[in-house]
Amino acid sequence: MDNIVYIIFRRMRAPLLALVITYSLAMLGLVLVPGQDPQGNVWHLDFFHAFYFVSFMATTVGFGEIPYEFTDAQRLWATFSIYATVVAWVYSIGAVIALLQNQTFLRALREDVYATRVKRLREPFYLVCGYGDTGRELVESLTERDKHVVVVEIDQDRVSSLKLENLRQYVPAISGDAGRPQILLDAGLRHSQCTSVVAVTNKNEINLKIAITSKLLREDITVICRADSLEVEANMASFGTDYIVDPFDTFANLLAIALQAPCMYLLHEWLSGMSDELLQEPIYPPSDGFWILCGYGRFGKAVYKHLQQQGIRTVIIEAYPDATGSPPEGCVIGWGTEAVTLQEANIEKAVGLVAGTHDDTNNLSIVMSARELNPDLFIIARHNLRENQALFDAAEANLVMYPARIIADKIRVLLGTPLHNEFEQLARSKDDEWACELISRVVAVTNKEVPEVWEVTLNRQDTHAVCAAVSAGSDVFIDHIIADPRERSHRLPCVALLLKRANSTILVPEADTRLRENDHLLFCGQPQAADRMDWTLQNEHALSYVLTGEAPPQGWVWKVFKRRTKES
Repeated sequence: MDNIVYIIFRRMRAPLLALVITYSLAMLGLVLVPGQDPQGNVWHLDFFHAFYFVSFMATTVGFGEIPYEFTDAQRLWATFSIYATVVAWVYSIGAVIALLQNQTFLRALREDVYATRVKRLREPFYLVCGYGDTGRELVESLTERDKHVVVVEIDQDRVSSLKLENLRQYVPAISGDAGRPQILLDAGLRHSQCTSVVAVTNKNEINLKIAITSKLLREDITVICRADSLEVEANMASFGTDYIVDPFDTFANLLAIALQAPCMYLLHEWLSGMSDELLQEPIYPPSDGFWILCGYGRFGKAVYKHLQQQGIRTVIIEAYPDATGSPPEGCVIGWGTEAVTLQEANIEKAVGLVAGTHDDTNNLSIVMSARELNPDLFIIARHNLRENQALFDAAEANLVMYPARIIADKIRVLLGTPLHNEFEQLARSKDDEWACELISRVVAVTNKEVPEVWEVTLNRQDTHAVCAAVSAGSDVFIDHIIADPRERSHRLPCVALLLKRANSTILVPEADTRLRENDHLLFCGQPQAADRMDWTLQNEHALSYVLTGEAPPQGWVWKVFKRRTKES
């Protein structure tokens, strides 16, 4: 607000002075020039009536001469005053129009409105820095889950496009450099309801600065950053960044899991997807034979490392090996878009191909050329820009690596269901047969759509009924809270994935596991299962019904009716 007032006074100083001086001279002249009443007596206007006359005269409306008809001298001065005030007003109105078009003023006004809206937020929100492809995917997925988000984006065009998005929640957004501490403060960094800062800009240096600023200005806040450089990751970690997401290494790790344990990979995809998407079909990347990797940049190096760890021989195609480097066994020089380069890499005998350059056009060309030479290839395509989604859908690669989606899904899980991340880390210690069995249980409770994943914390605030029953000495089991509160003999369409308590963590706990206060549970299932479970967790009558089969009467009338029924 201080900036706005300063800009207004600086831009309007000259016009305001012109108006004040013009009005003052016009009033002074009317006071000094003598008039004559009908009896011939000389009179003078006082300053109040002079101000009144000049005020309505300047509007060009005119109510007549007061208090008597003017003399020729007064009319001459009034004529001069009319033109002078009109010129002053035209000049002032032009200055106002120029002010309203001034970019500095409009920016200050937008920032003030934005800061005011952020201050008025009364529910927990996430501060997302960067609204490129990654930020857009993240904001869409968070708002779909009724989460509140505040956005900082340096590009005004992207901020304008955000306002046109059909999002479930209103998202305050401002155009500004998130690397500036004041911008983060205006965006609500120190707001009591700001729970996390997410840095997903396309510059590692800016993400690093956001992480440093957030931790220095508010040590207790959760900070999640995108990074695709080992040096930047190490620097972020040194400042206590809570989570660092590298899309290239994340995908390469998932590819290694798909090669080794296809069911474990499918379980990850199902539990990490959006709940309105259809269940993905299983994929089986071949491991018997060699792969061709086009592009040896950051993504190519990550994929190469994980393929080598799986014992899979990899042939590299790289156009600029002097800039990117090359593996010890060397590489084929080229893009991979032309048949001769692919044939030099022995494409006819390869079992898999990764089109992993930073250019979508080249990646699509590589896919089409490779498919013509070897139709049986397992193809992975790197998708960089959201606007090319339709092209990659038409290309029908076996697996598409979209960095923005990978980062958005990873961060959404970290923000919305932190236990999900812990579940995946523990699940990877299991074998693929365990994952296949869990997948069969998930399929049994879903309706061909990706299951909803949610957490339950047994505390007095969120699960009053269960905590009260446990404190009273009642035995409450997982089987009770997954019972349908409308018909206790039926089970809700959900699966318990994880139980975490002070001294232990149980993967896929059994239904007869006794619950304790402060337990943390992770479930997946149909969306309506979470709502019905919440009813049991908080409503004492619903919990009593699933525990005993009877619901105590609610209200004075029903209690009296039931008492008389028993007496009779």
